[in-house]
Amino acid sequence: MGANGFRYIGVGLYTAPEASRLSHVSIGRIRRWLKGYTFETKSGLHASRPVVTSVLQSPDGSLTLSFLDLQEIRFVHGFLEAGVRWKTLRRIHEKAEQHLGSYPFSRGNFVTDGRLILLDLAPKVDDGAFLDLLSSQTSFKGVLAPCVATLKFSDDGQAAEWWPLGKGKSVVLNPGRSFGQPIVDREGVPTNILARLYKVEQSFPRVARWFDVSERAVRHAVEYEDSLVAA
Repeated sequence: MGANGFRYIGVGLYTAPEASRLSHVSIGRIRRWLKGYTFETKSGLHASRPVVTSVLQSPDGSLTLSFLDLQEIRFVHGFLEAGVRWKTLRRIHEKAEQHLGSYPFSRGNFVTDGRLILLDLAPKVDDGAFLDLLSSQTSFKGVLAPCVATLKFSDDGQAAEWWPLGKGKSVVLNPGRSFGQPIVDREGVPTNILARLYKVEQSFPRVARWFDVSERAVRHAVEYEDSLVAA
């Protein structure tokens, strides 16, 4: 590995199709959110800037995401699913960056500081869904809960691990292990390998013996891989 390659160690690496499969967000959306896009209006061609600025720059121009890119995409998707308009979401993200730094949505303190950021923006925004986040109708933490509940954060407050089935199960994505691909935690075996072999053998004990993992880990790997197919 050349000197340039070391910058990819510990950040996680995902192609656009992989990121789409893991996050349940379309490739088109992911590309627009990271690369920006242009669109026609009556007054001419306009450009929409990226909302997530990736630390990764692929030399061949292909779209490659880091672990934090993937998490930020999940939070952006969560806000949009809650009904917040794109223009408003961009304002929230920009303001959050000023307060918290890069990848603000993926920081644990966004759960607490984020509400203050929204309050600061509230007088400038005319967006019912946004204002609902500040009212009793919709809880700000409730919007974030599905994204936050499955994350573990490092000492500096940044997302460090993603437990997509919940922290009580074996599947984890950690940018410092297997380039951030889904693995079973203790043994580090990729979930897709365990799930594929189970589909052939149809035996949890046999697959567990072959890879020296627990049957529980195999079951969670199959559950996770099936959830990606079903979404």
